Amino acid sequence: MTRPLDRGLAAAVQRVTSTTLGPYQSAIVRIGFSLTWLLFLLREFPHRRELYGPDGPWGWDMAQQLIAENHAFTALMWSDTALWFEAVYAVAVLSSLLLLLGWRTRTMSVVFMVGVLSLQNRSIFMGDGGDNVIHLMAIYLVFTRCGRVWSADARRARRRTEPDRSQDRWGPVLWTVLGLLLLVGTLTHRVGGEWWMALLLWGLWVSQGVWWAVNRHAPDSEHRTLLDVLANLAHNAALVVIMAEVCLIYATAGWYKIQGSRWQDGSALYYPLKLDYFTPWPALSDLLANSGLVVMVLTYGTVLVQVAFPFTLFNRKVKNVLLVAMMLEHAGIALLLGLPFFSLAMIAADAVFLPTSFLRRLGGWVTGARDRVLRRAVRIPEQRATPEEQATRTLVG
Repeated sequence: MTRPLDRGLAAAVQRVTSTTLGPYQSAIVRIGFSLTWLLFLLREFPHRRELYGPDGPWGWDMAQQLIAENHAFTALMWSDTALWFEAVYAVAVLSSLLLLLGWRTRTMSVVFMVGVLSLQNRSIFMGDGGDNVIHLMAIYLVFTRCGRVWSADARRARRRTEPDRSQDRWGPVLWTVLGLLLLVGTLTHRVGGEWWMALLLWGLWVSQGVWWAVNRHAPDSEHRTLLDVLANLAHNAALVVIMAEVCLIYATAGWYKIQGSRWQDGSALYYPLKLDYFTPWPALSDLLANSGLVVMVLTYGTVLVQVAFPFTLFNRKVKNVLLVAMMLEHAGIALLLGLPFFSLAMIAADAVFLPTSFLRRLGGWVTGARDRVLRRAVRIPEQRATPEEQATRTLVG
């Protein structure tokens, strides 16, 4: 009995170390969270200074006192000038866009994390549950190989040939510029109050340099194989953490709801539907709130789905049904309660459990739609030939 067990354990270890598990799931999580954060930053662009900048009610002195106590990392506290704030905000927008496109995903995931932490830790009272999820996922994404599919990196890797390996110019430039910025921040004691942030950024910077050097000078060596194994281990571990985080969010939310009397009597959904702040469509909210049966079904259904979801991971069919139910629930929250970015963040987190077959079909549909749009865009209308041209074609042809 030990031999089959040993063979099974060896096969599992081999798979975990030699394979990047869930490449489509990590890609959809990358796309979902970068898109959510990008849309949020663009929507709040006119109000950016009031939310996170020098014109906000949470002033520089108050933020400095709080950060001195909680030791949170934010690059916005490096300088109180408006120019520095605009630069950090612009980098946050740009990194979100580039991570969405999958351009230099390793580097952009780190810059994306820095942008998220810098803005959210600057004004912690501006966030909600969706911001907390983005905060956590931005850290987890750094350790994933989320650009293996559906990215500019994957497209470049498919087109790359052996002589092209020495033509990578953007990689060394980005590595050098970010290293200089990190060095300046470290020497001026501005990289995070906690030592772990500086250690994390330096470790990522050094590992990226080692990765480039090995790919450049010894692409087929044992060192390259070892780096692949370490990268796969980090990716797979981060993917498991993301899944566990999603399950923890739903489990704690569901069990806390069970303890509330309004959730127990089935009337909890009634109250937010009657708040002006959460009713972008008052007529629709009143229509639902006036139906006691609908309110009760939605209230109990929400609790049931959240509590049951972590236990359905062992049954694929039931899990997929509840996954669709949770995504529809968040879509309803976005529509009825006016919380689009919270809903987008949760849908992006839920997407880590989507089946690979569905994601492949989804990618095929998107690619087909993109190709049809591009063909229509570049199609040149055929011009009617002149009589002289028609006569020439007849003689020639």
